[in-house]
Amino acid sequence: MSNYVVRAVAANKSIRVFAAVTTDLVEKARGFHNTTPVATAALGRTLTATSIMGLMLKGDNNKLSVQIKGNGPIKQILTASDSKGIVKGYVSNPYVDLPLKANGKLDVGGAVGSQGRMTVIKDLGLKDPYVGQADLVSGEIAEDFTYYFANSEQQPSAVALGVLVDRDHTVKVAGGVIIQLLPNTDDETITKIEEALRNAPQITNVLLEEDTPEKVLNTYLKGLDIEILEKVQVDFQCDCSFEKLERALISIGEKDLKSIIEEDEKAQLTCHFCNTKYNFDKNHLMKLYEEIKK
Repeated sequence: MSNYVVRAVAANKSIRVFAAVTTDLVEKARGFHNTTPVATAALGRTLTATSIMGLMLKGDNNKLSVQIKGNGPIKQILTASDSKGIVKGYVSNPYVDLPLKANGKLDVGGAVGSQGRMTVIKDLGLKDPYVGQADLVSGEIAEDFTYYFANSEQQPSAVALGVLVDRDHTVKVAGGVIIQLLPNTDDETITKIEEALRNAPQITNVLLEEDTPEKVLNTYLKGLDIEILEKVQVDFQCDCSFEKLERALISIGEKDLKSIIEEDEKAQLTCHFCNTKYNFDKNHLMKLYEEIKK
């Protein structure tokens, strides 16, 4: 398991926690989108959190998407996950480049922007999806997810997300931790958790030293009686296909599709999530056009 998430409880089962190592997953996303280091960090942090949130879904066919739209030059981050933690995602501007912050770190907050909104849409198999929203607080992603959980889902949480980009722009380490208080968490446990988080090193430093989610958990929750419940392998996988792109072309309607056939005699559609290009020749487009007319 090169990329996996552990789900656990701790502190006499009064908190639930997810820890993830997603280095290969985020590197795969970087390869698909050829992102700059700061865009890689922003997308990677969001993919990690989205994968964990997917594992929080209860139904096998449940899905969710996360949209972050800020006032920074990256413009938008869009990620999606199923209930098995399989994710996909992209940023609107993968080529954004900003100077490093004074501490030498990537300026993710500057790229995303501190003004904007996070929107989480959950398809739970009901008539209407669940839609939760929260304003961005920093654009640094982890703080924004923390605020989202507290204000939109009324779930007190601590979120740590990190992506360390190497000198050759590949992903050296990536991962994260989400700790959530359960209703029976007492004040003493809360104090212990706050102290542990305050004393813990930055998540990327932890990931450099500890190469498994279990070890990451032990760093963050040392001495809090951790019980691992499951391990789940996660990955970046896109589910695009010719069939889905055919439906997209059909959805534009008879008039517009006819215009493409007459003017261009072909069409090329690109999947936003993995940059795969799908080519449709005139015969293929005519076949779709006949389907619309039926």
